[in-house]
Amino acid sequence: MSLETIAYTISIWTLPILLAVTLHEAAHGWVAMKLGDPTAKLMGRVTFNPLKHIDPIGTVGLPAAMVLLSGGKMIFGFAKPVPVDFRRLRQPRRDMVLVAAAGPGINLAMAIVAAASLHSLSFLTGDVQEWVGWNLANALYINVLLAVFNMIPLPPLDGGRVAVGILPWSLALHLAKLERAGIFIILGALFLLPIIGDKIGVDLNVGWWLVVVPAQALQDAILTLVGFGT
Repeated sequence: MSLETIAYTISIWTLPILLAVTLHEAAHGWVAMKLGDPTAKLMGRVTFNPLKHIDPIGTVGLPAAMVLLSGGKMIFGFAKPVPVDFRRLRQPRRDMVLVAAAGPGINLAMAIVAAASLHSLSFLTGDVQEWVGWNLANALYINVLLAVFNMIPLPPLDGGRVAVGILPWSLALHLAKLERAGIFIILGALFLLPIIGDKIGVDLNVGWWLVVVPAQALQDAILTLVGFGT
């Protein structure tokens, strides 16, 4: 891959990834603030300024490496988690669900905006049209992917916290105990199982069925919603 190709690839992924992961975290903090917990606000994290949320490894290094190595087929990244003290929320169990859902919610909203903005490409021409088009397409893709991934019902992902908030207490307590091990379970399922599957000749690509397939279906639904469907 030439330096020119690398630079172009980075340029069409940087803004979509940066906005997707940082606004996801900012949304958690904003909703938590509105529901009674000022922790994120006091730490200066209730802001849509991406610089406040960037994690050098998770927001820059890891996504860049995966984009360059896979050509955009595999992407994983994260921003600095926004601190939330669930005990300070006015109705902790209900509000935990709302705070958790805010991240995927804003990703879904940004995906819809990106898809709708594709209509504006007719006003552009040449290289500018191509560059803006790739940025919008990538913004749609990464936001849908993050929304689906984060709604996997396993703590510490947002979907896990939503599940803890709505399940009966007996089930919620058992699920909540997976908070510390959850991320290792998820990463193992998404990245380790496929490698093991290749070695033994069995399709163990859990990430494809759990994340990519639903994300593609959601992306198609959004495109249809904004007028690009068949």
